[in-house]
Amino acid sequence: MVSPFPGFNPYLEHPAIWPGIHHWLIIGLAGYLSPQLRPQYRVAVEVRMYETIGEQSLLVGIPDVTVNQPKRGQTPDSRESLSGSIATMQPKPQRVTVPVTEIVKQGYLEVREVSTGQVITAVEILSPVNKRIGKGRQQYEDKRNRIFNTQTHLVEIDLLREGKPMMFLGEVAESDYRILVSRGDCRPQADLYGFNLRDPVPTFPLPLKKADENVLVDLEELLQNIYEQGSFDLAIDYRQPPNPPLSSENIVWVDKLLKAETLR
Repeated sequence: MVSPFPGFNPYLEHPAIWPGIHHWLIIGLAGYLSPQLRPQYRVAVEVRMYETIGEQSLLVGIPDVTVNQPKRGQTPDSRESLSGSIATMQPKPQRVTVPVTEIVKQGYLEVREVSTGQVITAVEILSPVNKRIGKGRQQYEDKRNRIFNTQTHLVEIDLLREGKPMMFLGEVAESDYRILVSRGDCRPQADLYGFNLRDPVPTFPLPLKKADENVLVDLEELLQNIYEQGSFDLAIDYRQPPNPPLSSENIVWVDKLLKAETLR
């Protein structure tokens, strides 16, 4: 079954589904690019690890301790004389969440020149850990800034509506999704492909060395193939609203679209 959406499917952003999409997309991109880039380049799949602690896990509550009130007509003195001490109730435990460190593994791609081993282009697909304020975002931003200070090209794909977008200088039009193509020889200028839920996913160029032609990446076709090969239609209940939630205008649009596809 093909995805019912003309562009990116917002149901794929669900926290339970996105990790699988990220993995499929990394492997799918590597398989898509490798035949077109060999023998001069090879595509390496790399893994980066983050240590994260959920923000909500830091909100640890303190249980209340209550003291029995004297019965009507009974004074504290008389109660103490009966029991020998002030009667108290044992505090009831409150269920809390403690901060636990979680190891998050995230794949990314490097396009390397075979003759030199040099990394020509880095391809990143953002995950929630990159867009939430915290250690994971800081680690990614540090890597991003290091790349910006080299001649390595960067392709950064952001298919998540939730979270804070990566930083760009100057005025940038708001959009649901973004693809950044930053050539090392053109910085600080770069090309940003912003698109929204109702738009088709843009095709973008993968930059290589100056003497070589860019390879065009049809991300929409790749996502459609992943949706079918991974049977993601079986993991999605289209009767439910997407997570994260949509704007009120897009709720109406999605409802109409899914009803037309007899999915609601």
